[in-house]
Amino acid sequence: MLVIGAGPAGVFAALRAARLGARTALVTRDALGGIAANDGPVPVRTLAHAARLMREARQLPRYGIIAGEPELDYPRLLDRVREVTREVRIRSPWLEELRDVGVAVHERAGTARFVDPHTVASDNAPRLRSERLIICTGGESRRLPLPGFELTGTHSDAWGLSSVPPSMLVIGAGATGVQLASIFSAFGSRVTLFEAAPHILMTEDQDVAETVSAALRASGIEVLEDAGTIERFERCPTGVRLIHHKNATRGLIDAAVAIVAVGWVAHTAGLNLEAAGVRTNERGYIQADAQLRTTAEHIFAAGDVTGHMMVVHEAVREGFLAASNAVLGRTTALPAEVSPIGSFTDPEYASVGVTEAKARETRSVIVAAERFDALARPIIDDRPTGFCKLIVDRHLRTVLGCHIVGERAVELAQLAAVAMAAGITIDQLALTPFSFPTYANALARAAIAAARQLDPPVKPTDDDRPLGAGV
Repeated sequence: MLVIGAGPAGVFAALRAARLGARTALVTRDALGGIAANDGPVPVRTLAHAARLMREARQLPRYGIIAGEPELDYPRLLDRVREVTREVRIRSPWLEELRDVGVAVHERAGTARFVDPHTVASDNAPRLRSERLIICTGGESRRLPLPGFELTGTHSDAWGLSSVPPSMLVIGAGATGVQLASIFSAFGSRVTLFEAAPHILMTEDQDVAETVSAALRASGIEVLEDAGTIERFERCPTGVRLIHHKNATRGLIDAAVAIVAVGWVAHTAGLNLEAAGVRTNERGYIQADAQLRTTAEHIFAAGDVTGHMMVVHEAVREGFLAASNAVLGRTTALPAEVSPIGSFTDPEYASVGVTEAKARETRSVIVAAERFDALARPIIDDRPTGFCKLIVDRHLRTVLGCHIVGERAVELAQLAAVAMAAGITIDQLALTPFSFPTYANALARAAIAAARQLDPPVKPTDDDRPLGAGV
């Protein structure tokens, strides 16, 4: 087995293949860990934590703590980002586990390319030949075929800035764009968030998108939704100018830095897939069936390169399954699983399952929500913005979706994901004790509200409330 790419999908594919008895090699262009460790969640979360610390420092006077206005030393912060990234990589058990099971690891090999359907060559690694292969080369930022696009940067360029720019234009208001806008606004940039679609966070529940949009505006970010069509980018005295139009009206936006975050495409450049008989689909992702087999019978694909849900935990699942099918000759399809997603914005948002609009297309549902400003813990922390919303199947009484905006939203969604994966009913969730005062009480109280909608209205008593949830 030869695995190409050493992000989460590639690492878990190599571990699984080796543990199943295949003689396995893993080749990666850069360092082990891929974008997840080196240019994704780890560095992003470190910057988001710095933004959180600045925000919390400004809260100190409200709690009787006298301190000066926080100042950001951005080069020092970047040193910390690199330190964290390096430490996460060093402390990761992956390399040791790979060696323990006998995987031959070729790091920093440069671009891998197929010489023939079974042979792969790299710039800085030996030529490798294998009976079966798994492609896990991940993704990269989508480029726009527009004049002046070379004047813009990607999220990677944003993390690598030597100083905080006085102004920043972020094009694209999906998860990456909104995170960028939130973080650099907290650092002091005057941020404009440009979204051509009707609203930001188009894949999220409508209530999430509206609440996050309002919060971003309240923080000083200029949010332009349904902003029209981009014509081109050009240089200007400030730095970069975006020229766009809508309904015959032309608009100009100037900023010191322009960052484009308009999607993610498969990283297949240089692979020479044609030599292997591997085809891509109309969106540019590697064509893989439900068993993750490509158009070449002996080659599988996993992770972002397939264009499926592009998050770390899905990449891990796909890597594991692709290796299992490749080594054992199985035809196991990727099972439907509950996959929470979220973003480290201010406020955070997260979701798991279907949106309310999607659920109503095919199900009879009830919806219950609990506002953060009615809960003790957010009030204690002076973080009252947000809500926890549950969508419940009226007949099956199971949770179809959970959508959260507010402090600790990403971790709170994981609780809902566990409940959904276990298939427990809303009644069981409503009777589960939750510690008080915690952010998790938002989920508990939303569950109670949903369960009450499904039952005949009765006067609640202390006996029918989960411990801590009703306080």
